[in-house]
Amino acid sequence: MSYLEEEIRLLKGLAVNDKQAVEQIYRDNYNTIQAFILNNNGSTDDARDIFQEAMIVLYAKAQSAEFELTSQLKTYIYSVCRRLWLKKLNQMQRYSNGFSDKFEETIPVEEDIEHHEKKDADFALMEAALGKIGEPCKSLLDAYYVQKKHMQQIAVEFGYTNADNAKTQKYKCLMRLKKLFFAQYKNG
Repeated sequence: MSYLEEEIRLLKGLAVNDKQAVEQIYRDNYNTIQAFILNNNGSTDDARDIFQEAMIVLYAKAQSAEFELTSQLKTYIYSVCRRLWLKKLNQMQRYSNGFSDKFEETIPVEEDIEHHEKKDADFALMEAALGKIGEPCKSLLDAYYVQKKHMQQIAVEFGYTNADNAKTQKYKCLMRLKKLFFAQYKNG
């Protein structure tokens, strides 16, 4: 299942209040949001509140037939949380003089969204390059970088005589992937 298909599955699950989909979205995104809130004058309670509000927004969007996710799910959730947190900080500023007047400088939402959208585009190019690389390279790179398997284990699974030969093949595959990626990157 591709990354995009997985995200569509999660959104459909969220729309029908599927417990596993909701838990997966939490697992994949909550720690990033908590770190962001904690790094920007917030508490763990604030992070829980903001994330919950973002989930409500996402739930409503997921139930709408017109909603089309134009970025990765994590980027969407992150940008919603940033906007909610900025709004909350601005509200808190109205009630307290203890906050800086420069929230926009502290949290440049538009720049951050642009940065994440660029990363999403790069990930899409990488996914396309992985689709073109073929076997056994795709499986070998997946085994090493995604599944975090050791070279000795990869050598056994892929039938290489030793870990050094597997490492050499992994390097060749990586160079091929880079070539495919940058060929697309220049044309994109």
